[in-house]
Amino acid sequence: MEIKTEKIFIKNRKNQKVCVLVEKPEKSVGLAFVTHGRGGFKEQSYVRTIASSLLNNNYIIISFETTNSLGESESSFSDATLTNYYEDLEDVIDWSKSQTYYQEPFVLCGHSIGSMSIILYAEHYPQAIKALAPISTGVSGRLSYEAFPPETIAESSIGSSSRITKKLKWSHMEDLLKYDLLEGADKLVMPVLLAVGEFDKTHPLSNQEKLFKALPGSKELRIIKGAAHTFKKPEHLEEVYSLMDKWLKSLT
Repeated sequence: MEIKTEKIFIKNRKNQKVCVLVEKPEKSVGLAFVTHGRGGFKEQSYVRTIASSLLNNNYIIISFETTNSLGESESSFSDATLTNYYEDLEDVIDWSKSQTYYQEPFVLCGHSIGSMSIILYAEHYPQAIKALAPISTGVSGRLSYEAFPPETIAESSIGSSSRITKKLKWSHMEDLLKYDLLEGADKLVMPVLLAVGEFDKTHPLSNQEKLFKALPGSKELRIIKGAAHTFKKPEHLEEVYSLMDKWLKSLT
C-alpha cells in the first residue's frame, strides 16, 4: 500500500514550533490523530504500532510531537504539563481543519498523558469524535499524585540512541491536580478502547477500571499481559496492534 508522507512545522498558540507528521493511504475511510506520552516522540515504537494499525485500516494519520517533549518540537521537557499537551492537540486539530483532507468525526489515539489529552478533547468536543483509544491513560491528578509523591516526579524515556533521564518540575503535578477525567466521562458516548499493561505502575489497572465503569457507551478494557507502562517488547507491540486492528474493524 502506497503511503504519502509529509512532515510539517506549524506554530501553536504560544508561537512555538510543533512538528506534525501527516500520512495518507491511497484510499482513506477517515482521519485519525495519534499522541505520544510524556517524554515521547513520533518515531517511538508504540506510536508507530498504533499508527500502523490505523494506516492499514485506511485512515489518514496525523501524529505530532508536543512542545516540551523529546522530539523536533520546541521548548524544554522539564516544562511538560497536561495543559500544554492538551493545548497542542487542540492547536494541531484546529490547523488540520484548513486542510483538504480534514473530516469529522475523527478517531483519537494516545498514550499516557497523551491519552489524557485526547480524553479531555473528547469531553469538550464529543460530536467531533468517531472513536477514542486512550492507551495506558491517566485518570486524574489525584490518582497520579498518590502513585508519584513529590520526591519521585521524574521520567525515564528512550532517546534516539541512548537511555536518558529527565526530571520534571513540580509544576507538572500542580497542573495535573487540576484535572479529573471522571468528571466528564459521561460525555464519552463514542466507542472507547482502553488498554493497559499488566504491570503498569504509573497508571495501574485499578485506575483504568474506575474510568471504564464511568463510560456510558460502547467500551472495551484490555490488559497487555506482562507489559509495563510503555510497550517495548515485540510481543507486547504485536498485541497492541492486534487489539487496535480488531477494534478499528469493529467501527465499520
